[in-house]
Amino acid sequence: MLSLRSVTVRYGAYTAVHEVDLDVERGACVAIIGPSGAGKSSLLLAIDRMHEADPTTRVHGTITLDGQDLSTLDARSVRRRVGLLFQQPAPFPLSIRENLAFPLRAHGVSRAALPTRIEAALRQAALWDEVAHRLDGPASSLSGGQQQRLCLARALALEPDVLLLDEPCASLDPASTMRVED
Repeated sequence: MLSLRSVTVRYGAYTAVHEVDLDVERGACVAIIGPSGAGKSSLLLAIDRMHEADPTTRVHGTITLDGQDLSTLDARSVRRRVGLLFQQPAPFPLSIRENLAFPLRAHGVSRAALPTRIEAALRQAALWDEVAHRLDGPASSLSGGQQQRLCLARALALEPDVLLLDEPCASLDPASTMRVED
């Protein structure tokens, strides 16, 4: 399903990732481990094509999803199929509801389908019971663990083929970590 061939990531003259080959089958859960600075995050950013925002970054090699070279797709299509959750929560400066509705609308989900998709994603992220009564409140009012689960729900709402998690529990308390891991 997801295949990397000779993937190299360079930031200027610095090589963060060198010729990685990896195959991940549908439904598999894969952990990439290594010391700080080993290139784990750089590899995830390359898969999601986030490197394109930095003109000094170069990615070489081939990354395919279901046989389709991700470099041949527009970035929006890639990010619809590949969800990415960062180490630090980054909710949009919007309401809880709009944090999920905004990307759903941007990817063509009908207005009628929004409530169902939003609730389903919040339930998947174990957040629905905590926020159902205040969906129009600001996402910034949530705790750090709740914000991270909101970002997880935002990624899940698009029903991606691949979900990349870049140390999503690194700064969370044990209770929040358990909810994200579940």
